[in-house]
This record gives sequence, C-alpha cells and structure tokens, in this order.
Amino acid sequence: MMGPRQEAQPALFYAFSLEDHIPTDHLLRSIDRFLDLSSIRAHLADFYNHTGRPSVDPELLIRMLLVGYCFGIRSERRLCEEVHLNLAYRWFCRLDLSDRVPDHSTLSKNRHGCFRDSELLRHLFETKAARCIEERLVSGQRMAIDASLIEADANKQNSTPKEDWDAASIDPADVPRAVREYLDTLDEAAFGAASEVQPKFTSHSDPASQWTAARKGPAFFSYSDNYLIDTDHGVIVDVEATRSIRQAEVGSTKTMLERVKAKFDLHPEHLIADTAYGTGPMLGWLVDRKIAPHIPVLEKSNRIDGTWSRADFEWDAENDQYICPEGQELKQFRRNYSDPNRGPTGQGRAKYRGLRLTCQACPSKSRCCPNADFRSITREEHEDARQVARDIAKTRQYAISMRLRRKVEMLFAHLKRILRLGRLRLRGPNGANDEFLLAATAQNLRKLAKHCPAGYRRSQCTRGIFPAPQQIRKT
Repeated sequence: MMGPRQEAQPALFYAFSLEDHIPTDHLLRSIDRFLDLSSIRAHLADFYNHTGRPSVDPELLIRMLLVGYCFGIRSERRLCEEVHLNLAYRWFCRLDLSDRVPDHSTLSKNRHGCFRDSELLRHLFETKAARCIEERLVSGQRMAIDASLIEADANKQNSTPKEDWDAASIDPADVPRAVREYLDTLDEAAFGAASEVQPKFTSHSDPASQWTAARKGPAFFSYSDNYLIDTDHGVIVDVEATRSIRQAEVGSTKTMLERVKAKFDLHPEHLIADTAYGTGPMLGWLVDRKIAPHIPVLEKSNRIDGTWSRADFEWDAENDQYICPEGQELKQFRRNYSDPNRGPTGQGRAKYRGLRLTCQACPSKSRCCPNADFRSITREEHEDARQVARDIAKTRQYAISMRLRRKVEMLFAHLKRILRLGRLRLRGPNGANDEFLLAATAQNLRKLAKHCPAGYRRSQCTRGIFPAPQQIRKT
C-alpha cells in the first residue's frame, strides 16, 4: 500500500543538537582534536585596533579556510555556501543553526590583510607541524625534498615577451597587488635573483609566475611548491613557494633546512632528493653540515662516443693527481711556482693534464683522446662531495631511500587530485605562499587524523600498533 504524501510540518519549537548529528568517524571530528587555535588571538593582537566595531572571530575564519582546503573547496563564495548548508562544517566552525556565516569578502579582506601581514598562516603551519612532532610522527632522521609545478592564475594571452617588458618603468602606486609583490621580490633568491635568465613571456596579471614547459607539453605560467617532509609518516615539516626553475627550487632546500633547524631543532642524518638536487654546490653544502646526500649525482662528464670518461680515471687525493687506466699520471701542476698567482687557487675548476709525449705513445690513445694530443680532465670544486654521494649510491640504504622518496610525490598527487590544488586562485608570491601553507597544514591535519584517530594512545601511534575496534570500546 502506498503511504501518505510526505509534507513538511513546521513545528513551533525544535530540540536539535549539532553534536548528535555529526558521525563519530567523520574526518572533521578527528581533525578537531588536534586543532588548537588558542594562540591566534595573541598572534594577531597588534593588528587590531582597541576601538571600533568588533571584528569577526579570526578563529572562525581560519576554521572555514581549513574546511575549504581539507575538502577541496576552492572558491570562497562556495565555501561560505557549504558552511551555511553542511551541518558538519557548521559544527567544526563552532556555528549554531541560527548563527550567520561570514561573507566571502570578509575572508578575502583578512587573508590579504592582517593574516598576511602577521604571517599567521606560517604560524598556523608551524604549530601543526609541532603537533606532529609532539605525537611522535616525526623523528627528523631522514627527510626528503621535492618540488611540484602548480599552475598560476595567468594565461599567455595577457602576457608580454621578455624584450618588451620594462620593470623599471612601472609605478608601484598604480599597479595591482601581484605586480607590487613582483617588484618587491626582484632581489630575493627564490624569485628574481634565482637566475639572470629572463623568461620568454611575462604575465601582466602575475609577473612573478614563471613561463615554463617543464612537463614536456604546452607551456604555462606556474609557481613551484617545495615540500620538505619527514619520511617516517610523510609529515610535511616545511613548505616554500619559489619560481619554477631549478636554481630556485634547489636554493629553497637550504632555506627550509635552516628554518627547520632553528624552529624545531631538527637536523636530518640523510636528505633524499632526485637528480635535480645533485649539483656540486648543493652536495658540498650538505656534506659540510654532516647531512648524508642520498641524491643521484648530476653527471655531465660521461662521454657518449665510447672513449674513457672521468669515472674511468682513479683519483689520488694524497698526490693531487689522476691515474689513467694505463697507469700514467695526470697532474694539475708539474713544478712549483714562485708566483702564487700562477699556482693552484683552491677555488672553482682545476684541470689535470697528461704529458704529450706519454699520451702520443700510449697504446690506448684511441680509447682515451683520439682527437687530442694529450688527455685532460676537469675536476669540480665540490668533487669530494660528489664522490661521497656516489659512494652512498652503492649502499643498500640508498635503495631504501629511493623508495621512500615516493612519499613526496604521493603528497603532491594528493594535493592536486584530492585537495584540487592544480591551479592557484591567488596571485603573486604571497598568494602562492598562502595557498601552499594552508594546503600543507590541511595535509598534516589529515595525517594526524589518520595515524592518531580517536581512542588511540600516543605510544600506539609511535609504534604503529593499532588495536582492534572492539578493544577501543572496551577501554
């Protein structure tokens, strides 16, 4: 029998509790246990006046932003609508059914205003990273680093070729915010000073973004999102926004390692990265700080014509010379110079040469230097550090590190596919940095919720020993 038509019957009074309607296993419940925002008011105290109309609670705005980045809600207008309609979002943001959701313009005003001026989002990220350390999800022994391209909110149709762009003629008072930020970062190592090479095109709306074709496809404007993670559980310990060029990405490694050391007193024993980070200066910097580089060396000395490469020659550090496969010596200097300017400088490259008569009479000349009178080898300034990385690459621990490096790539895949941060919505270096910080904070919170759900003790999270659900109910 068909039942009666369902019609809403308005009641005069309702007995309704948000707490009773949120599932116990909802993601926001687990995240809320680790979200302590009590320090936000003290951090923003100097950026609010003591008189005037009361502002919207900054903790509410931060909770709304975290909801957006945890669930991939990219639009601030849509975020306000979702918080208005979704009971779980209201519960997480501490809003009752009758409370009004802030307007989207309030989010934008605070994000571009006091949040950015006070570096609140950096503070928020660091407090969540500290919570991960407190929950013993971070050991600091092995870290991995990588960068991923995130498309900027710019297009080629609104851009200028490099020969037509004149930054000196721009009046900072009459340009948009993103252009002012571009002018402010011209001397920063992560942006303008990263390389003297000018990009092929410069965007009018976001000139700090980099025109790149690094994905071997159509070129586009982008920023690089750099992650430094601890490989134990894939927790992000630092994040940095840079130009999408190798020099800027490699340079951000030093910035993040120094910042992690100063903030959390973490000094990794190993650093894992791909070949882009295997340059001589980078490896030398790591070796000088007693960090083992589990990084493939960026080799450019190997020959492809079948003749002997530099790796075929034995280095004799005691006598400062190379020994060729035929047992002959290649030296940098064969006599003592009275003029110190003509002797070895200890800086830059050094060239080691064999004797002309010896090389001409060598039976292996066709395999060594068929088109030259004698063999010469160039030795880089940081060749000792490069050799350290080569020796590490032969160990079993290195093979394990190469598998652990995938955790960084998995975080980037999660960032783009689940959190939907494939394209930025904010412009300028500060906008990119804000989005990357919020996304990394959301990923760390989701990591905490996954590894330390309700009912689990900290010691169990540390050892990875998780009891059965019935055991949790008994406790």
